[in-house]
Amino acid sequence: MSSSTKRKPISVTTDIVIFSIIADALNVLLIERGGEPFKGKWALPGGFVDGDESVADGAARELEEETGVRNVYLEQLYTFGAVDRDPRGRVITVAYYALVPSGGLNVRAASDARDASWYRIDGLPELAFDHGEIVATAHARLIAKLGYSTIAFQMMPQEFTLSQLQRVYEVIGGEALDKRNFRKSILALEMIEETGNLRSEGAHRPAKLFRLREPGQVRIVR
Repeated sequence: MSSSTKRKPISVTTDIVIFSIIADALNVLLIERGGEPFKGKWALPGGFVDGDESVADGAARELEEETGVRNVYLEQLYTFGAVDRDPRGRVITVAYYALVPSGGLNVRAASDARDASWYRIDGLPELAFDHGEIVATAHARLIAKLGYSTIAFQMMPQEFTLSQLQRVYEVIGGEALDKRNFRKSILALEMIEETGNLRSEGAHRPAKLFRLREPGQVRIVR
């Protein structure tokens, strides 16, 4: 490359895919953009990373500023750098994804977001930028990681039944699981413990409630 060639300035953004199980379906948290470009379109929470912060800190800050969500498990997903992905110029985004318990968040629109709402993964509106691609990548990563890690535990409330945990696995994986084999494999991980409390589930006898031994931790179990 010639030394006289002018390099275009490059900006770095971060976008976050937040997953949760709502009404027995996998949902994604979206914000309605309040400014250009794509004003009025739905998008992922995110924004530009400040010069004095890490990308991870920028992701956490933008998530809180646009949705009011804070202190959730965030994992880096992928870097998206197509030349024309942002009409404002050369913008590279580092995407993250997170899993949160159903009903465990007080979501509100803030900053430059006009609204914030949950959408089913199979019923997403047209998204701004390349956010549709980012969501699809995060969804594929989530399904793959379900088979070799305890990432699904991040969707559980403080106390839960084994039936609730199994249903999370089934919703994400898209297939029914054998109850006996599931419980045997989950208990063998020694990642959860009984709380001593019970919960009534329909006409069945009360079910034992469990909790995570290490909240916020994801273990590889391959």
